[in-house]
Amino acid sequence: MKKYISIFMVCGIAACTKLDEKVYDKIPEKYFPENEAQAALNIIPTYRELSDLIDDAGWWFWAQEVSSDEIVFPVRLTDWEDGGKWKVLHTHEWNNNVDAVNSMWSQMYDGVFEANRAIDELLPFKESPAAKINIAKLSTLRALYYYLLIDNYGDVPYVTSFFTAEKQPKKNPRAEIHAALVKELRDNLQYLPVSTNKYAVSKGLALTLLAKLYLNAEVYTGTPRWAEAEAMCDSVINLGIYRLEANPLGPFIAANENSVENIFTIPFDAQNLKGFRLHMRTLHYQSNLTFDMNVGPWNGFAATEAHYNSYEDKDLRKKGFLVGPQLTSKGEKIFDQTANAELSFDPHIPALVMDASYTYKEIRMSGARVIKYQVEKGALENLNNDFPIFRYADVLLMKAESAIRQNRNGDSYVNEVRRRAGVSDWNKITLEMLLAERGREMFCEGHRRQDLIRFNKFNDAWWEKKASTPDRKVFPIPQWAIDANPNLGK
Repeated sequence: MKKYISIFMVCGIAACTKLDEKVYDKIPEKYFPENEAQAALNIIPTYRELSDLIDDAGWWFWAQEVSSDEIVFPVRLTDWEDGGKWKVLHTHEWNNNVDAVNSMWSQMYDGVFEANRAIDELLPFKESPAAKINIAKLSTLRALYYYLLIDNYGDVPYVTSFFTAEKQPKKNPRAEIHAALVKELRDNLQYLPVSTNKYAVSKGLALTLLAKLYLNAEVYTGTPRWAEAEAMCDSVINLGIYRLEANPLGPFIAANENSVENIFTIPFDAQNLKGFRLHMRTLHYQSNLTFDMNVGPWNGFAATEAHYNSYEDKDLRKKGFLVGPQLTSKGEKIFDQTANAELSFDPHIPALVMDASYTYKEIRMSGARVIKYQVEKGALENLNNDFPIFRYADVLLMKAESAIRQNRNGDSYVNEVRRRAGVSDWNKITLEMLLAERGREMFCEGHRRQDLIRFNKFNDAWWEKKASTPDRKVFPIPQWAIDANPNLGK
């Protein structure tokens, strides 16, 4: 019972024993919100929707990673064929009726709708200090959902009310939404607290989100905003409450809820907040013997060979992968009877689709497996690790990128990250070098697709993927959504 959100309705003893007290079945409007604690209840449903972006329900996460050059779900005979839904992400051959496209849209708009509802309910009390704070928090969360929407879908409906929303809204231009988000975030900064609570909507979250919006402004609007991106990064740095962990895998340990590096996270818990099962998707069927798990994993995704090989051997971040011979928790070799071989992970994946023409060893053991998110001894089917949406290392790399793009030197900020990883400093870092470093540092965190687009590399050819067309830089609006609202197809 590490962490979970709960809502309690409590009654004071004095009030409950006073039998002539007027009893309400809800808090009367004139008394709500009396304080910030009451107002804060409105934010929980909006925050809770974030968990649907990650892993089990989380097609946002998989759409960012599998469509990039980092991660792949090889088809292992019939395992992970799944109607081709993983393969089309890797090859950029999706349409508007595949799981990723369908699910992301509804998950992100669920968050928007919850935020709109809560804001509308608080508007009658908008002069209350507590309500102002909570409206600012909800507006910031809504901006986060809209940032994800314009990043993935481009032009989308920009709806900011629940009770007065049009039934069939039209799409707004991406650039217009971008401008609205920037204004809203900046307007609400004054009401947001400086907080080290990783689940809290805080100044740190809003400033980092602004940095992301400015960093990608040229993609979203056609106009670069590098100076503003750098200024937002400076503002996060100057808060003075975030710093790099000593270990590059520190932000991803099972008990990472207090990490000094993480700025904003989504909580998961093996018992109470389930849904984070990356270890089940990547580890071999018998890797349970390595981690003393009571369930067998599903032998799925792996890092692409090129990505794994991009790390120097001394790079401490390379400890986030499993390669080579695999042992039980007692140090004994593991034998895969189906493959008739000792279990050993080979970073080389022979093909995206491995049929019966490949050996069982190739099919079952190929690919470096991902343990960046700590797999505890005795891990259950769900992980305890919280998922970081934003963390400080990213801010340092964004600061460096903003400087380089303004023809200035960004070495010190990149080298702070590299030094922590145990690799040597670089001099006169170029954008190409920075993109490679972002790949190593931000691996498996949902940033790679966006980075490749910003660096104009997303449509390049890579392993088992031909060069794709520019329209692949955004996902199409789901067909079911267009059927429900024909304005989305215009």
